[in-house]
Amino acid sequence: MKVFRTVVVLLVLLLAGVLASQWMATTDRDLGEVFIRFAGYDLQTNVPRALLALLLITAAAWLSWHLLSLPFRAWGRHRRKQARARLIDGLDALHAGHWQKAEKLLERAADDTEVGAIARVAAVRAAQARGDDAAVQRHLNALRERSVQAHAITAAQIALDGGQPQEALALLDAVDVQPLPPRGLALRADALAATARAGEAYGLLGALKQQQALAPSAFDALEICLATQSLREAADPNVLAERWEALTKPLRVQATVVAAYAERAAALRWEDAATRSIEQALESRWDESLVALYGRLPVGKLDSRRASAQHWLHAHPASPALLVTLGRLARQQGQWTAAQEFLHRAVAQGAGADAWEELATGFNEAGDTVSAQQCRANVVKAARGEAPVRLPVRDMRQEIHDAAVVEERDAHGLPRLKE
Repeated sequence: MKVFRTVVVLLVLLLAGVLASQWMATTDRDLGEVFIRFAGYDLQTNVPRALLALLLITAAAWLSWHLLSLPFRAWGRHRRKQARARLIDGLDALHAGHWQKAEKLLERAADDTEVGAIARVAAVRAAQARGDDAAVQRHLNALRERSVQAHAITAAQIALDGGQPQEALALLDAVDVQPLPPRGLALRADALAATARAGEAYGLLGALKQQQALAPSAFDALEICLATQSLREAADPNVLAERWEALTKPLRVQATVVAAYAERAAALRWEDAATRSIEQALESRWDESLVALYGRLPVGKLDSRRASAQHWLHAHPASPALLVTLGRLARQQGQWTAAQEFLHRAVAQGAGADAWEELATGFNEAGDTVSAQQCRANVVKAARGEAPVRLPVRDMRQEIHDAAVVEERDAHGLPRLKE
């Protein structure tokens, strides 16, 4: 059809040229003259006829070239059609799990210049699925000649899967593969995180979001993961504070992120920041894991922490983690009787192994090894999902001692810190 249309257009142009030449032959106007001397011949005509002749000669030359090259173009179209058919069949075989068949089809399709790069990438996947490392490297070498960027992304993914993030970074940071496409940015963020450079990886989130490189849920998960890791990697309080302030407000109330910041701040002896971050997060959004961490933090401030926990108890009287935290803080303050009441209440609310482990520690400090051993046994039972064994009834001397300890109690009948 294309050849037919071309011939029709040329015939129309030829007819227009003939009509124009007849019109010019009948007119008496001065249209200018053109003299041409070539190989001993002299040619004389007017300007319109010369232009028309030039146009006809050009059209005839183009038509001749078109007709002469027609077989070659037809053969090229046939080869491209075959390459696309092999690519489609190869991708279909790859999806179906016919690895060897897919690799052969894709390798043959890779000879085409237009689909060669994507065919090589798919061939790499097929060779990987077969476990043929030599074939993988051969396809990668061929892919580098087709597309440097596609080679870098494919090789970086293989390096990451093989636990070699440094090699992946070297591939993605090469000058000739810049700027990285969305997939390359996502791989670079993963590689940076795997090399303990989560702070730099967090800086790529803006570009990843702008280019929509990840689904919203995957992006949110990556953001939380990188924020958490970057806080844990902070080497000093200044870096930790800078990274914390750079986080968005929603991230600063995420339990995992707050926990990472609090633990790192406590490790750097920044006690006020550690406790304050958890307190602010719990005021905004209640979380049992943060409450448990609040009691486990290796910091002092026992009075203020217990006072805050006692305040939260009014709004969350049945919180197992809060009751365990109160029990732990009371024990650390030397108020074992109050601690037991909190911890037994926590067990009743389903606290499980954490409460029994804290009870074991308290009984051991109090010299009651029998009860401590029973509590440790209950820790194992709780971990297995088995029912714990009740503690033996305390003797009369302990009852008299407990009765002698008088503490102020709140509306829930639980011990309260004396003012």
